[in-house]
Order: sequence, then C-alpha cells, then structure tokens
Amino acid sequence: MIKLGKLTDYAVAVMVQLSREGNTAARSAHQLAERTSIPEPTVAKVLKKLARKKLVESVRGAAGGYRLAASADEMSICDVIEALDGPITIVSCAGANDTCRAEPKCPAKGKWSPVNQAIRAALQAVRLSDMARSSSGCGHVPSLTQITEGGAHVNLK
Repeated sequence: MIKLGKLTDYAVAVMVQLSREGNTAARSAHQLAERTSIPEPTVAKVLKKLARKKLVESVRGAAGGYRLAASADEMSICDVIEALDGPITIVSCAGANDTCRAEPKCPAKGKWSPVNQAIRAALQAVRLSDMARSSSGCGHVPSLTQITEGGAHVNLK
C-alpha cells in the first residue's frame, strides 16, 4: 500500500481549506484548526513547513495569519506532498542519493523511474483548486486516461 504520512494528509487538508477561503484573507492556525478539525498545534506545525517551502505566506498584524502564496489553480497536490515528504519515490533506491546493497545484481534496477514519473505526473495533474471544488474533497480530478494521454505513462522496457 502506498500511503501518505499523516502530516502530509493534514497539509493537504489545510491547503484545500485555504484555497476555499480565497487568496485575500489570511487565516490563523486556530481558525484553520476549527474548520478542518485538525489539532491546532499540528496545523501550526504544518503551516510552518508549508511557509518554508513558500506554498503559504504569513501575514502579520491583527488580521494576520496564513494564506496561499499563489493561486489554487497554480498549485498541485504534488507540490504539497513534496513540501512535506520530499521527492516522490515509490522505493528508496529510486531517489537521487539512495543506494541499495542489492543494486549491482537487482533485476528491477532502473525500472522504478518511469513508475515514479507516472505517479508524480498524476499528482501534478491534480490542482489544489480541483480538490477545493467539491465538498467531498474530490473535485474534478483527472482520470487515469487523461493523465496517460497527457504524457504520463509507464514504459518498463
């Protein structure tokens, strides 16, 4: 099973909530915690990480808080996931700096890169605005066929 970490799951929820609020008004960690039912200390932690990656910006003052750093149409779910978890790789040996002791004889060596690219392209195709459109959290999300036709396909030659 491929599963996002809980903090990443929370980050997506916070970003979707911020996108529903619009880019003009800033929201405090307390307000976002109330609207998402995520504990306030966790929301604050997520917002700090997202701010470091420049996905949200903090606004000082009485009406301060956090808001999206760009339009929800410009940000993908992939951006949020990578901000919290780093580059998307399905196995550790497919990362840029990771090696495996079985690498010299591994029959799957080099075969994971296209899979990683397809997963990343699929996540990149889902915009934050797509997630914010629906009350269930699943707005117009591109189908696998649309993603594949867009160039994100797996070729394991």
